[in-house]
Amino acid sequence: MRLIIAEKPSLARAIAEALPGGARREDGALHAGETIVTWCLGHLLEQAPPDAYDPAFKQWRLDHLPILPSRWQLSPRPKARGQLAVIRKLLKQAREVVHAGDPDREGQLLVQEVIEHLGWKGPVSRLLVSDLNRPAVQRALARLEDNARYQSLYRAAESRSRADWLYGINLTRAWTLIGRQAGHDGVLSVGRVQTPVLGLVVRRDAEIRDFRPYPFHVLWADLAVAGGQLRAWWQPRENHRLDDQGRLLERAPAEALAAQLPGAEGKLTSLETRQKRQSAPLPYSLSALQVDAARRFGLSAQAVLDICQRLYERHKLITYPRSDCRYLPEEHLAQARATLTSACSQDETLRGWLTGADFSLRSKAWDDKKVGAHHALAPTGKPAELERLERAEADVFRLIARNVLAQFYPPLVAREVKAEFTILAECFRASGQELLQPGWKPLFSIREEAPPLPPLTEGESCRVMACEVEDRETRPPEPFTDASLIKAMMNIARYVDDPEVRRTLREHDGLGTEATRAGIIETLIERGYLVRQKKTLRATRLGSGLIASLPEAASRPERTALWEQRLTAIAERGDDPAPFLSALIEDLRGLLGSADANRLRQAMATAQGEAAAAAPKRRGATGKSRRGRSTAGRTRRKPRTSA
Repeated sequence: MRLIIAEKPSLARAIAEALPGGARREDGALHAGETIVTWCLGHLLEQAPPDAYDPAFKQWRLDHLPILPSRWQLSPRPKARGQLAVIRKLLKQAREVVHAGDPDREGQLLVQEVIEHLGWKGPVSRLLVSDLNRPAVQRALARLEDNARYQSLYRAAESRSRADWLYGINLTRAWTLIGRQAGHDGVLSVGRVQTPVLGLVVRRDAEIRDFRPYPFHVLWADLAVAGGQLRAWWQPRENHRLDDQGRLLERAPAEALAAQLPGAEGKLTSLETRQKRQSAPLPYSLSALQVDAARRFGLSAQAVLDICQRLYERHKLITYPRSDCRYLPEEHLAQARATLTSACSQDETLRGWLTGADFSLRSKAWDDKKVGAHHALAPTGKPAELERLERAEADVFRLIARNVLAQFYPPLVAREVKAEFTILAECFRASGQELLQPGWKPLFSIREEAPPLPPLTEGESCRVMACEVEDRETRPPEPFTDASLIKAMMNIARYVDDPEVRRTLREHDGLGTEATRAGIIETLIERGYLVRQKKTLRATRLGSGLIASLPEAASRPERTALWEQRLTAIAERGDDPAPFLSALIEDLRGLLGSADANRLRQAMATAQGEAAAAAPKRRGATGKSRRGRSTAGRTRRKPRTSA
């Protein structure tokens, strides 16, 4: 008997339906001929709690830290024991096992840790499914691989799991215990990803709070030229008082010039024209979709992830959604016309976009070299009856389909013009853009980025028709929203000061993963560290106080981003995990040594921030949430993982 172990029931059903003959359900599995398909329910196993290594660790004490397991143990999750027993029984009857976890690092861990925990010693194949439609699953079943090829991916995920446990358990216990000494009643949760994300928001809020606006001044002039009129802006010289962005800080020079300008004549002294070709935006990764859906529809990152999971699992309208890739396999190009025609046939908007598509075009999105374990989000080809979906589901599906359809539209072609005028020996500049070929643009927006300038000829004369000095004021940075915080996590190198580290981080993934970023935001809200105010995310006093009490390195993105680099090296190059964990333990000892109740007391007393929408759930000395799972380390339930 061949046993296929899927990551979740929906995938198991899709696999069983793709097998020859009918499938019948029996005892937590689906039977189809000589093949039995069973499933996990997310993680069936989790890192064992500290008291599994020593009963004394059940009590939280500073002199126990750091807790360092010598031999790692996994424990069944309480609600998973029944399904684990089903898999154990089936493994005893199997001659071959197929690992059918999701095609990512966490999916590799989730199923393989069960296979190894239950002691299976026979052969294991790997089934990679990114599209739940029957033809796609049948193609995947026809090209099973040896699971040994993915051993390094498993080791990387296992190392991440252990590292998160070490970091979260030890630092959460340390800060909770010094918190008690400082008079704080409750768990102070610290994680290697959630805490730097909280740090981003706390520091942004402080910038906004501490911002002191100052005035600056601009001078514009409306000019008459041979072909019409345009508006040009005065460029103050360096002998004027300017800020670091070249803005004029004193009004008097602008006023003096404005008094002389009416009716003054000048000349177009420099004209630069450039034709720009811009390809369509690439198909979406999950994070890129979360950013756009938040901006366009006001959806939270978690809401977009949940919608994508339903579109993938329940409706089977899109391919695997937890992808960090924005490219598509080259083999999909030949099927693209049929896939998109079928997918878009039931919706008026999609049919309109489909009509304009030219399937003889090939964009840079089709590139096997840039496709890893999974590819960009795309329609599966199942007809999308969007009137039967929730409105938000339909909105998100249209975005996904649009970005794939856009690959079959020509580039946007525009003419950019920059003009420089000399009037009364002073420089005035104007710029404009003329759309020559809209290409893919109508699928995204009909708004002009910049109005075109009238026809211009270098050397022609101009005359000032009107002018005005405008008084403006500098503005603070914007508070984070779901969209901007997800984007910050994707582009974390922007928030790193060290130029060497910044350069390195640009080449690697950001803070968190596609699957965890939304959950991290929600976890910070649930724990009372962040609060939503309409569309913005603000830090609470508790969140601000926690960040102020921690060593700066614990709340900065450098550490976790460098972790991801090392984990990538384990996953892609097969590096030994031992040096990574050894370096972490050494780092951990230093962080624990900085735990100081007086510093925490002072930080909490002086913290500024918003009031939490609701008090976080009280947790006892064991650090357990109401679901019974440790809140100190990374949550192991895959749909809502956080660290």
